[in-house]
Amino acid sequence: MRSPSTDLIHHPYQPPAGFSAPQPGVYKASTVFFPNVAAMRARDWKHKNGYTYGLHGTPTSFLLEERIATLEGGAQCLLLPSGLAALAHVNFALLGTGDQVLVPDNAYGPLKALAEGELARWGIRHQRYDPMDPEDLARRIDESTRLVWVEAPGSVTMEFPPLRGLSEVCRARGVQVALDNTWGAGLAFNGFDDAGADIVIQALTKYPSGGGDVLMGSVVTRQEDLHMRLKATHMRLGWGVGANDVEAVLRSLPTLELRYRAQDQAARRLAQWLMTQSAHVSQVLHPALEGSPGHENWRAACGPDGRAAGLFSVVFEGRHGGAQVDAFVDALRLFRIGYSWGGPISLVVPYDWRSMRRPDLNTRARGDRVVRFSIGLESPDDLLDDLRQALRQLD
Repeated sequence: MRSPSTDLIHHPYQPPAGFSAPQPGVYKASTVFFPNVAAMRARDWKHKNGYTYGLHGTPTSFLLEERIATLEGGAQCLLLPSGLAALAHVNFALLGTGDQVLVPDNAYGPLKALAEGELARWGIRHQRYDPMDPEDLARRIDESTRLVWVEAPGSVTMEFPPLRGLSEVCRARGVQVALDNTWGAGLAFNGFDDAGADIVIQALTKYPSGGGDVLMGSVVTRQEDLHMRLKATHMRLGWGVGANDVEAVLRSLPTLELRYRAQDQAARRLAQWLMTQSAHVSQVLHPALEGSPGHENWRAACGPDGRAAGLFSVVFEGRHGGAQVDAFVDALRLFRIGYSWGGPISLVVPYDWRSMRRPDLNTRARGDRVVRFSIGLESPDDLLDDLRQALRQLD
């Protein structure tokens, strides 16, 4: 008679097939079993024809990859443990010593830090270009340029670039374009058709997760050869994501469009109200509002009645120093101070514009103190009351 511990591990019972429910099952594995040696040798992890090892995918991760690829209008998707990991992965897969990568001056700060740090140490050069000027981009491309990053809109400073103009410059020179589409979430515009990108990444941490409790990124492509190159590096670097995190994103995807629309509408209402507060506010940076940098580019990509994320920034009048702006932020009661965005709770972070942009590329706003707002799912009326009372700190 076998030991009870052996029988518990090797118990023969298998549940019947055919179970179906609104949410998919969660499969967790490092080891994957094969019925025999021939099956082990025949399985192809690269094309999702079977399962070989946890890092190469499970039914749960395959589901999320396919749904994100569909959301972005692509053909293939890779999952990464964060949005920054997705950015880093594309650079690692496509760049080598002697290559150059071009990064928009208003890009996500950690992407610029990666170029200045690890990429520079590995002999990969980078330049920052003015994202609002395709001619500036064209001047910086040379024979060593292998990759151009595009972000729409710019992180914190919210300029919306001429996406088609930038991608056409790259296309004419045979340079690949990678788009950070976290703001658009696959909903505001199509990164391939409307922006002309070859690679589209997202921080699934933001809108697809929607709960402020998951870290994950995605890399989506349409070209099979490009995807396989990215996938090979993905395997060699050992990237993996947790099954419970995948489950959380899968659970949130059905409400993605509803949440995005609600947060968009609330953000526009609050941004428009702040535009009327000229005693304190110099400029409101929101791509969907007239007068915001790149508004016409937003209309071209997203349409005159298009969508926008629930995100905007406010430039305060120059007479308000950093201590006053910080006091305004501290006075907010519903807005919580914290990085990231796309979750149910409204967030706010103050920034110093001067620390974020190169002086020679800086299309300066009228003031240096910038506060970025991420609008959650609270009542817009309550958020407006909160802004109103906090502005009194500046009187």
